[in-house]
Amino acid sequence: MIRFMEVILGIIFLGAGLNGYIVLFGYHPILPTSPEAMEFLGDGYLLVLEKTTEIICGILLLIRRYVSLTLLILAGLIVNIFAFHLFVDHSLLPLAILLLIFEISLLWYYRENYKRILQKKSL
Repeated sequence: MIRFMEVILGIIFLGAGLNGYIVLFGYHPILPTSPEAMEFLGDGYLLVLEKTTEIICGILLLIRRYVSLTLLILAGLIVNIFAFHLFVDHSLLPLAILLLIFEISLLWYYRENYKRILQKKSL
């Protein structure tokens, strides 16, 4: 089940990242996208930064490299995706909920990898 969630997250983020670049190059998106989100991200550096991060994280999840680090990077994106679709554009809210559930499940599964980060260190 864990591998399934990693693959699904990888496919979703790789697809969303590539879809964003298609929009950036002036073409119509292949996959459904939120017009409000695209308006918010614009066509500048923010869109490039987010979509590049999504592509890299999607690939890393699919090839199972640096999964714990990738999940930490995606955590901020997924919280923002969820909040955006909860408060601004409800059209892709089910997908945002799925992303949030998968992210929380995977973070919990890999929780042992994060213990050293959260330990208090004496000086």
